[in-house]
Amino acid sequence: MDARVERTRRALQGALLELARERPYDELSISLIAERAGVNRSSFYQHYGDRDELLADALDAAADAAGASAPELELVPTGRPPEGMTHFLSHFADHAELYRRALGPRGSALVVARLRGRVAALVREGVARTHSHAFDEMPIEVAAAGLAGSIVGVITAWLELDPLPDVDVAAEWLWRMVLGPGDTREPP
Repeated sequence: MDARVERTRRALQGALLELARERPYDELSISLIAERAGVNRSSFYQHYGDRDELLADALDAAADAAGASAPELELVPTGRPPEGMTHFLSHFADHAELYRRALGPRGSALVVARLRGRVAALVREGVARTHSHAFDEMPIEVAAAGLAGSIVGVITAWLELDPLPDVDVAAEWLWRMVLGPGDTREPP
């Protein structure tokens, strides 16, 4: 990608994230975002079709910058969630208000679709890496879609709680959903 295009996109993404810390997302106009980014409104539309597209890119970039790509899932029952799961969920906690809006009932279908896609890819990789037989009778795409939906559902429900429970608690809930209804706790 052209350096100028990348610079403008980063400026717009940063402006959106900054402004979202100051006021509700619904109050952020394209003009306000463009002004904060130091570009004109037409530049915004050269790079993005709407605010939700910018939001999806901004959250993806923030996740990548924080090193919060989805953790490698070893689909093997253990008493504790994989180490990277807490780090992954920390990104959501850091941007809780934006994710509440994006994943909520009046949220962004694009953000939800991208998150589900990332998680589904993670599940496919995890099943392949661990040679899990849990999904032998099911196409991997079906298993990945099911687990991705559950994971996004847990993240969404967790973010809606007030006060927001600690990321370690959320990681435990998420891990229990990934492994299924069996007892995943370590024996006393």
